[in-house]
Amino acid sequence: MSKISALQKARSQYVPKLPAVLKQCGPFVTIQEGAATKSVADQKAIKALYPDTYGLPVVTFAPGAKGPSAARKVGVILSGGQAPGGHNVIAGLFDALKALNPDNELFGFLGGPSGLLEDKYLNLSAELVDQYRNTGGFDMICSGRTKLETEEQFAKVAQNCKKHSITAVVIIGGDDSNTNACTLAQYLLTKKTGIQVIGCPKTIDGDLKNDWIEVSFGFDTATKVYSELIGNIMRDANSARKYWHFIKLMGRSASHIALECALQTHPNACLISEEVAAKNISLQEIVQKLTRLVVNRADNKLNFGVVLIPEGLIEFIPEIKLLIAQLNDLLAEHADEFAALPDLHRKIAFVADKLGQKLAAVFTSLPESIQAQLLGDRDPFGNVQVSKIETEKLLIEMIERKLARINARREKKAQVKFSTQAHFFGYEGRCAAPSNFDADYCYSLGYTAAALLGAGKTGYMASVSNISQSADEWVAGGIPLTMMMNIERRHGKDVPVIRKALVELSARPFREFASHRNTWARGVDFVYPGPIQYFGPKAVCDQASITLRLEQK
Repeated sequence: MSKISALQKARSQYVPKLPAVLKQCGPFVTIQEGAATKSVADQKAIKALYPDTYGLPVVTFAPGAKGPSAARKVGVILSGGQAPGGHNVIAGLFDALKALNPDNELFGFLGGPSGLLEDKYLNLSAELVDQYRNTGGFDMICSGRTKLETEEQFAKVAQNCKKHSITAVVIIGGDDSNTNACTLAQYLLTKKTGIQVIGCPKTIDGDLKNDWIEVSFGFDTATKVYSELIGNIMRDANSARKYWHFIKLMGRSASHIALECALQTHPNACLISEEVAAKNISLQEIVQKLTRLVVNRADNKLNFGVVLIPEGLIEFIPEIKLLIAQLNDLLAEHADEFAALPDLHRKIAFVADKLGQKLAAVFTSLPESIQAQLLGDRDPFGNVQVSKIETEKLLIEMIERKLARINARREKKAQVKFSTQAHFFGYEGRCAAPSNFDADYCYSLGYTAAALLGAGKTGYMASVSNISQSADEWVAGGIPLTMMMNIERRHGKDVPVIRKALVELSARPFREFASHRNTWARGVDFVYPGPIQYFGPKAVCDQASITLRLEQK
């Protein structure tokens, strides 16, 4: 980096905090083993697929007195979408490996899993790693979304590792990436390669978690960035008092981001996808409820508000979920015929004619712009690209239709004003400079991964728990990747995957939100979190997310 900001220069001097056991003895730990484990579901099938890693115990670290081990080489990849703190995972891994033996080497494979397959790498030096400490992004070695899932790919990984005498690979990624790590670990054991595999939990979506992985890294920073932006918009809304802001937030499979941002900022409404699915709430019911909110606030002279919407909401609305599934099948079956149609109107009519009466009614009730997005380019598996559907604009347009009918029955002076602004916050948070929490947590995860390698473990995910407390109370160790696995139907096949953790409606974070949302709807109870603070009182700088604090209350 040729030029850095004053903040980045100051942040480069920040020394991340470690759990007490790692601070006391570095990566020289002894292993304390718990009882044998089992997968979250489908135990028989998962055991058959992963015979050498299934049933391994959860491990925690205790102080050890071992001296330096023989020098070795380790590879590391960043896999999937970016999340704040990835560079600190690499820094923690690098520092711990050098503490184990100064002659240890760390190979950073470039562009994610494809770098591992194509043998593109950097031999990471202290000088290079130092440039990226406490910075956002994945640009030290970059990331990628290539999946490691075929035997041919695994054989190539083993070949490239053998070429460089690499005896371990650390995969930093989300649920899909760590599913691949689990399968790779089993393959390398079956082939008796001697190569270890350790995973690290990454995703801003917050859906990779359990009792030992209390949060995936990046969630804390991303939600604080989004909450700052939401707070700024709230202040503007409360100042101008003439706009309704509809804000879509990242999180396709789970609503953790939307829920945390709601707890941080107190919007007038926040939709939770899991609640919509659990209560079988239709699109019309959602629109009706939001329209009633707009009308009630207008009648109280509050012609403004803020609504938060999770990115994946549309897939959780029962009739839209069925519609999307039907469209995927229909367009696959009639691909050539559909592609030959000359314009959008013909395509809409063609699809509406082939859908059943009930789903055709749903489809035709949607704005044309949303119909076009539902009929747009498919992903490589033939599925609609849900993240491209502008749910925030869909809701705005449908509310406008309802309000037009309401206003037609009202006197002019009693008519409801509804001026809107639509936003999507996603990429703004993925590469932010990590909060103190994420800087500490990520560094600890990297350090923990190295300690697991030093202890001879494979098929594990680095775990740092009790993280709502101060860092000296954090508990470091590892959990078997097979613990998180189940069998799911994907693209027409039953496959083993790490189960996503969705928002639990019975858990404290959602219950806290639900207990306040009616109050937030009626008034102006906005909270303005402001930007992430890196220097100052611990209560300002080192707080874990509200979700995490409530879960561990």
